[in-house]
Amino acid sequence: MKLLLAEPRLLKESINIISELVNEVTLKVSKEKIELLSMDPANVAMVDFKLLAPAFVEYDVKKPVSLSVSLEGLKAILKRSKPTDAVQLSLDEDRNRLNVDLVGDTKRSFTLSLLNIDENEVNIPKLSYAAKVELPSSKLDEAVEDMNVIAESVAFVAEPNKFTVKCESNLSDAKVDLSGADTLVELSEDKSSSKYSIEYLKKMVAGCKVADTAVLQFGNDYPLRIEFLVLDKLKLGFILAPRVSND
Repeated sequence: MKLLLAEPRLLKESINIISELVNEVTLKVSKEKIELLSMDPANVAMVDFKLLAPAFVEYDVKKPVSLSVSLEGLKAILKRSKPTDAVQLSLDEDRNRLNVDLVGDTKRSFTLSLLNIDENEVNIPKLSYAAKVELPSSKLDEAVEDMNVIAESVAFVAEPNKFTVKCESNLSDAKVDLSGADTLVELSEDKSSSKYSIEYLKKMVAGCKVADTAVLQFGNDYPLRIEFLVLDKLKLGFILAPRVSND
């Protein structure tokens, strides 16, 4: 296995974001992609990450490989990469380690010990969403940060040609209208609304660092799916359970 990535931020930022939700994971490397599918320890959120072969300038995978790693360890190494570096990944099977080379003006080499993880098989649930919203990821990030000032949960509300993010507490409330030419709303019902944890959303909407567009899918008191896509290169997706509370 030998992989060479010329845009280190695709991997670096993704690992930074994912590590806020999970720590020890298994990266599955096939001839088409690197992928990661994992639940957070509280079983509230799922991570669905794919870094596709076309994102790499060199992608040589003879056979599928599973790499169980500590994301904190991998994050610490990738943090040392510069924007002009290329990141090279290879496997040292004899030592059971992942080699990470940062190649730029100099070549800096790191090794990361692979782990033995007993993971329960994780599958993406089959969900049928009533609402789909596509909007600039930066606007979603800002809206969630605005709500964080007021409460611990946020409601997403989709109506025909209208998407609203709002929250309320005992003393205050806030609302952001994200309707506009850059926001597309598709509905199979007249209205869809569901509430989610801001603590989790803040970690997920950091996906704005890797993709300019966010796609949200949800329903009435229904799980949320968020996807950040870079065409032919990357998908960073999350599924988040709805917040059922009186806050």
